Amino acid sequence: MTSTEPVRATARRTRSPASPSSPALPATGITVYGCGQDESALFREMAPRFGIVPVLTEAAVSESNAQLAYGNRCISVGHKTPVTNGTLLALRRAGVRYVSTRSIGFNHIDLEYAEGLGITVGNVSYSPDSVADYTLMLMLMAIRDAKSTILRTAVHDYRLNAARGKELRDLTVGVIGTGRIGSAVVDRLRGFGCRVLAYHHRPHSVADYVPLDELLRTSDVVTLHTPLTADTHHLLDRRRIERMKNGAFVVNTGRGPLLDTEALIDGLESGRLGGAALDVLEGEEGIFYTDCGDRAIESKPLLRLQELPNVLISPHTAYYTDHALSDTVKNSIANCLEFESRNQHG
Repeated sequence: MTSTEPVRATARRTRSPASPSSPALPATGITVYGCGQDESALFREMAPRFGIVPVLTEAAVSESNAQLAYGNRCISVGHKTPVTNGTLLALRRAGVRYVSTRSIGFNHIDLEYAEGLGITVGNVSYSPDSVADYTLMLMLMAIRDAKSTILRTAVHDYRLNAARGKELRDLTVGVIGTGRIGSAVVDRLRGFGCRVLAYHHRPHSVADYVPLDELLRTSDVVTLHTPLTADTHHLLDRRRIERMKNGAFVVNTGRGPLLDTEALIDGLESGRLGGAALDVLEGEEGIFYTDCGDRAIESKPLLRLQELPNVLISPHTAYYTDHALSDTVKNSIANCLEFESRNQHG
């Protein structure tokens, strides 16, 4: 492959975890950026089984450390830090032809720019149960006002909540996006006996699909599982939030910008919405995954949301399980091997 031949930067998901018996090319190298200690241990354990020589760094990929990829056509990056166009250009000059992001979402990489440089971008699949389980947990915590209970008991106040909780079987839950994770959420909800509505641009799960406006109008809980794209940015905007059922709850374990945060805050403060449980948030970059205990947080929306008694916030952790992390590392390696096997003479 020459430097003038662009490669389409599209998702190449591994459908299932890679097998240790998969064939590998000799002395194939991968530079792994943004690699935490838990990931490093897994890469060191798994890479030799595939004939992989990993170069591991905790630093997120950037223009200044693109040289760590010299000699390796494939790199792996995390989702916590945006990959700038300048970084992509520096990687291309270092000889990188394939970027595997250890995430399902691509919103931290400019796919069109990568394509123009001749860099293929692939994502990974991992256990959808990790996010699906967490989503149900947040849902149950929201409708039972668990935040108030936990905060009170932490200071030895053991009185009951002023308002009784709700049971899922009495509610209608609207699932927006029924890919692998959304479908896993639908499967779990069936066990609670609640009515489940779904919205997806291409229905492909066993669910009661309805138009988005109908889902918002009739759902007591709305949970977001659609990818973040230009079309889904602020999918729940002010207009749609105002159309939601009075007292409805919003759960977001997808991506922060699927929600118009200011409109969400207005809906919560006015009492129109019953509450929210958010594992992701607009502007989370630079805040989530860091200890901010000794510095001021500049995100006013985050601070306001955390002040509200009916809002649960967690730091983009729904995916973070042993099983999912193992899948992520295996499939990141498998993606790179697949690219190399297709382009041995490129």
